[in-house]
Amino acid sequence: MSTGRRIRWDHVSTVASAAILLGAELIGAGLAAGWAIAALFDANWVWELIFEGTLAVLAIYGIYRFVMKAKSVEPFVEG
Repeated sequence: MSTGRRIRWDHVSTVASAAILLGAELIGAGLAAGWAIAALFDANWVWELIFEGTLAVLAIYGIYRFVMKAKSVEPFVEG
């Protein structure tokens, strides 16, 4: 009943490890930038959360794009 498609765990683990590393850096940078922008404009805590949330969502989108591009370079399945 198998279709002959096998999961390439070495590719999956490589992409997942790189995504975790990139994600930690992007989300950390997004939150820090949101905090810095709010401090620059002397904004209240609501605007600080809005800036941080917006940049965190952009970071998550960047992680998603990275995984999709890496998946095309190192396919997760063979066959």
